[in-house]
Amino acid sequence: MGTFVNSGNAAFQVALNSEIYVDKTGLLNYTNRVMDTTSKFICNSRPRRFGKSITADMLTAYYSKGCDSAAMFMNLEIGKSADFQKHLNQYDVIHLDIQWCLEPAGGAAGVLTYIAEQTIKELREYYPEELSETVTSLPEALSRINTATGKKFIVIIDEWDVLIRDEAANKKVQEEYINFLRGLFKGTEPTKYIQLAYLTGILPIKKVKTQSALNNFDEFTMLDAKIFADYTGFTEEEVSELCKKYDVDFDEVKHWYDGYLLKETQVYNPKAVVEIMKWKQFQSYWSDTSSYEVVVPLINMDFDGLKTAIIEMLSGAYVNVNVKSFQNDTVSFANKDDVLTYMIHLGYLGYDQSKRMAFVPNEEIRQELTAAVESTKWNEFLSFQRESEELLDATLDLDSDTVAEKIEKIHMEYASAIQYNNENSLSSVLTIAYLSAMRYYFKPVREMPSGRGFADFVFLPKPEYAKNYPALVVELKWNKTAETAMQQIKDKKYPESIAHFLGDVLLVGINYDKKTKEHQCQIEGYQK
Repeated sequence: MGTFVNSGNAAFQVALNSEIYVDKTGLLNYTNRVMDTTSKFICNSRPRRFGKSITADMLTAYYSKGCDSAAMFMNLEIGKSADFQKHLNQYDVIHLDIQWCLEPAGGAAGVLTYIAEQTIKELREYYPEELSETVTSLPEALSRINTATGKKFIVIIDEWDVLIRDEAANKKVQEEYINFLRGLFKGTEPTKYIQLAYLTGILPIKKVKTQSALNNFDEFTMLDAKIFADYTGFTEEEVSELCKKYDVDFDEVKHWYDGYLLKETQVYNPKAVVEIMKWKQFQSYWSDTSSYEVVVPLINMDFDGLKTAIIEMLSGAYVNVNVKSFQNDTVSFANKDDVLTYMIHLGYLGYDQSKRMAFVPNEEIRQELTAAVESTKWNEFLSFQRESEELLDATLDLDSDTVAEKIEKIHMEYASAIQYNNENSLSSVLTIAYLSAMRYYFKPVREMPSGRGFADFVFLPKPEYAKNYPALVVELKWNKTAETAMQQIKDKKYPESIAHFLGDVLLVGINYDKKTKEHQCQIEGYQK
């Protein structure tokens, strides 16, 4: 058992020893199925704190013949599989953590030499006759072993994209790394000696050069997780069970940490969920493992529409994003869509694949992004916050004339890019107008199911503000009247959607008249 070759199951045992472990071994059913097929090359990218390394450790523990993991897995999901024993501890596994290798290698320039020398040295312990001292290439070593013995290898690379992300300006390191990956995985020879390849990191495979080197890999990303959706983070069912076990309010956990949408699967950040179960303190745990150093330079980039998009999303709106142009690196940003796409991969934004729209996924991320934006001291953001605070105050005072006036002003001054032609565009303006409400309220729920239909917006105050701030039920109309909007709230019994809320409730009807370009508003207290 070595550092890189057949490193054993000790790392995964640490995860199993932890107070909270959620069984994700079902992923092994897929990797077992694609073994030694054209789908055996897998790149699974996801943000920090989403269990990338635990998954890599799990694969190593299950497949490596350097250990006996039967007792470890037999009571987990994979243990129920008919193929459980067939693949258990049957393979030579090479597990590389590129991030860890940087330090013993003396930096990025020495990583590939270090990996090759150490891995080949360990392989010689298993195959001394097949590897002479003259072999210095890792792909050649694997090829020679396969030719002589027929043995195939499972190669797992954790943090595979570190050199792509952190050494983007170092062309020499990038070229050498791309050639290394090409030699290891691309072509006829790798097809012979690779049983399974699993790469995991934050970024998908870099387009252009790296893509041409690794175009035989199937990709599973935060844009399209495919069959890996349930294994990217904690599912709603898993979080619900944890909340029951640890006596934590599931609805509040959902407000704080839910929101990553992978196809139809709601995904929670595993790190945050584990922390809230342990400490029962609703707060952002993002700063524990991340920093403004990544996101602040991104949101400060000088691209048309970027700041407006950030403000809209902080307010609860979705924005269109073209994810196709992003080059999957940290330097080739050409427009706001590239920045937003990178933020999706980093976990700072969620992505709705069906609508092709980005959004702030939950309260935890909203707090982090808000703090990042405030640290940049955007003049337009500070001015906009002030206008929004005045709008919220007017709403709480039931001052419908001032509310209509403020929404109209915000529309004209801060949302000029939004074309007013239907209720959807009115919704966009409303969400950004109530930006300041995000301090006291959770992200507004769009089209919340109610008594006889769907309320356009429902703002629920955070628990610590529930005694002093009412819930808001908002209905929007276009080319009608505010009275019509209010009547619909009553006729369709929209307040029933928040019958569980014990505090005060305000009903807000808003209309925009396309001909006069005026807004009208009507506000009433709801009598329970």
